Amino acid sequence: MTEAQVHIYEVSPRDGLQNEAAVVRTEDKLALIDGLARTGVRDIEVTSFVRPSWIPQLADAAELVPQLPAHEGVRYWALIPNMRGLDRALDAGIGHVATFMSASETHNKKNLNRTRRESLATLDQVISTAKDAQLTVRAYISTVFGCPYEGTVDVERTVQIAQSLRQAGADVIALGDTTGMGNPTLVREVVAAMVRGGVPLSSIALHMHDTRGTALANILAGYEAGVRIFDGSVAGVGGCPYAPGASGNAATEDLVHMFEAMGHGTGIDLERLAETGVKLGEVLGRPLPGRYHLYHLGTQARRQRSSQSA
Repeated sequence: MTEAQVHIYEVSPRDGLQNEAAVVRTEDKLALIDGLARTGVRDIEVTSFVRPSWIPQLADAAELVPQLPAHEGVRYWALIPNMRGLDRALDAGIGHVATFMSASETHNKKNLNRTRRESLATLDQVISTAKDAQLTVRAYISTVFGCPYEGTVDVERTVQIAQSLRQAGADVIALGDTTGMGNPTLVREVVAAMVRGGVPLSSIALHMHDTRGTALANILAGYEAGVRIFDGSVAGVGGCPYAPGASGNAATEDLVHMFEAMGHGTGIDLERLAETGVKLGEVLGRPLPGRYHLYHLGTQARRQRSSQSA
């Protein structure tokens, strides 16, 4: 494990679990979060303060946050949809929040039941209030690299949304490839357009899905374009409930393995991370799709067979 040159933002406790049909116990979520923090991950999105009926999996947000394990240097984040969500997050004591909206009108309406204009008006108030409360704010923009309903998304529209969110006070703009429609050329084009629009590279994050097997290629293209913040979900768990075909996030182990092998430090212990993914798979009771995760499981099985034959 080398000094961090690439920053990994972990989303599995929130984005990874939100689609799971069986509700995961709060104590199992806390164990996952603790395990992630012990690997060297420094930013973990732990839950969402959305209406519980929307995502029952995250209905325990107010119960979970006060029990979060204390780890020096680790920041815990919660996703919030509106002022009510922000109020609940503040009451629970969270220190860092993430907002969200879509670059495409159709996905925004399906996801939030609002137009983009309405979302921006809401988020202007949410973000400014959060900053007044001394919170750090990350602003997701979904469907940046393609919409499952509209297809191609205008890059300049994304830039305009990002500029509005930055003006409201957002510290980080996280560009989402919600259904894995992006490609390396498009990633480079979007990042370049964001920089031309006044968004500094240090404030851009990439949140890529591996629906079509291109997440790592797109992340590498983002790195080559100057981005240093990338979202991952341990063992590749997760997806978007309002986007058909969003089969899973980029697996954190795959990101860490790729960057460390290239000599770009992440500050994360890969083997500890892989073991955290194994434990999550046991909790969920099903196979998880991350490539390094599957490699690690295979290595474990071979070692076990070897020890038994000896």
